[in-house]
Amino acid sequence: MIETLSLPILLIIFCLSAVAIWYAGIKLSNTADVLSTHFGLGEALGGMILLAIVTNFPEIAITVSAAIQNNLELAIGNILGGIALQTVVLVILDVFGLGKKDPLTYRAASLILVLEGLMVITVLTLVVVGNQMRPSVIYLGVSPIDALIVLVWLVGIYMIGKARTDLPWHKLGDLPDSQKEKRGHSMKKKYDQVIDKGTSIQTVIVIFIICSLITLVAGVGLEVTGDAIAKQIGMTGVLFGATVLAAATSLPEVSTGLASMKLKDYQMAVSDIFGGNAFLPVLFMVATVLSGNSVLPQAHKTDIYLTGLGILLTVIYICGLIFRPRKQLLWMGIDSFLVTIVYLVGLIGLFAISQ
Repeated sequence: MIETLSLPILLIIFCLSAVAIWYAGIKLSNTADVLSTHFGLGEALGGMILLAIVTNFPEIAITVSAAIQNNLELAIGNILGGIALQTVVLVILDVFGLGKKDPLTYRAASLILVLEGLMVITVLTLVVVGNQMRPSVIYLGVSPIDALIVLVWLVGIYMIGKARTDLPWHKLGDLPDSQKEKRGHSMKKKYDQVIDKGTSIQTVIVIFIICSLITLVAGVGLEVTGDAIAKQIGMTGVLFGATVLAAATSLPEVSTGLASMKLKDYQMAVSDIFGGNAFLPVLFMVATVLSGNSVLPQAHKTDIYLTGLGILLTVIYICGLIFRPRKQLLWMGIDSFLVTIVYLVGLIGLFAISQ
């Protein structure tokens, strides 16, 4: 039925869904921070898992909806294209969050963030491995490679949590000119602001639930209308999912990231992006279970291309975090400048190989 609607109507529904995801996503992220602080989760294992899931509710909704309809092409493109595009969000945070003050990676430099970036690369490497497996390799409705990605993600989160308090070969201290307050201090400030306003935790929970529902419904709206729009304009599901759809679902990350930058919690801003990117491949297991088909072997060459692009962009930022170049080009760090160029060239290549 949705496919019978005219293109202008589809675009209006798509934009309204994007706005709903943007607004609800910001509220969702803020309430998740408050709840994590209230229940003592903080940056513990449970808190990291909760934040990873919450910040990717739109992608979860799109994946679930697409898998039920067996529209796996759009789901795969949105997940892998979303990783590359969300990495580019760091460019926006660099330019509009710090500007001429300093490059983002100079202020956010942390070995923990390097580990988080390596976790992104690890799960994306497993995506490439999974693409080479036969679709028939599936047991009890689950593909072994999907299960391995979930396991690696959980182990990675655990190890990163341990590294925050116990890196035996490195003296844990502040780097020169890095952020002054402890990473994650913005979560505590958000909690204090809510308490000072007299808002009860019960109210926060209600807001969290309502915004979750709005995000899930709007996510389905994006998936359904996005698929119809792609067909009407003659665009493949992979391209639409990796570009327009990924951009729409990345709006909350831009807003919450800028909020963290405003509170000078630069490490949390970068961590939210890396953490979300590491979580997204976990959704392949969800898609496999719901569709009954092993998803990764069905990924096209454009999907693997996007996976490689995501790895390359992450590597550039890891180098920035390690070497901490202070020079800037066009109000951004050298790493952000390179990420911008590589991403734009990558998009040109994506359109070229999809023809």
